[in-house]
Amino acid sequence: MKIEESSIVEANDYRVIIYPASRPFTTKEAKTITEKLYDFLSNWAAHGKPLSSSFKIEKNQFIVVCVDEEKEMASGCSIDALGKIMREIDEEYQLGLFDRMKASFVENGEIKTLKLIDFKTKLRNGELSRDIEVFDFSKNTYLDFLGHFLLPIDKSWAASIK
Repeated sequence: MKIEESSIVEANDYRVIIYPASRPFTTKEAKTITEKLYDFLSNWAAHGKPLSSSFKIEKNQFIVVCVDEEKEMASGCSIDALGKIMREIDEEYQLGLFDRMKASFVENGEIKTLKLIDFKTKLRNGELSRDIEVFDFSKNTYLDFLGHFLLPIDKSWAASIK
């Protein structure tokens, strides 16, 4: 299952884990991250059974890992192993992949990331337009990711910020 290919059949709703970086990747970082994740996922297993998995780098800033749990369920140990490789990548490039207190959004066609408190303050003060689109990192299935990862602010988790 390679989700970066457009020929994927959307019949299965794969488990998704999203790792949002605080900034875009450089070309060199994206290449190295891709190599590390291909190596890791080619051997990723749960209780000795290979996991059918893949990933893609979305918008040059978000790492999206998919697992087809209809074939084999990811176990706690396998998720921990994924977390370990992601922490190594995070530490190597200082990407903020595990910082959940941030908001990423699209403003004037550009992806921006702010600390959550700053995002809320700017939104309340009118420094950010209510016309922006907001990313939702909580999506945990591939179909939900496809349809609801980037939403207009009024249809997103940020709609209640007044």
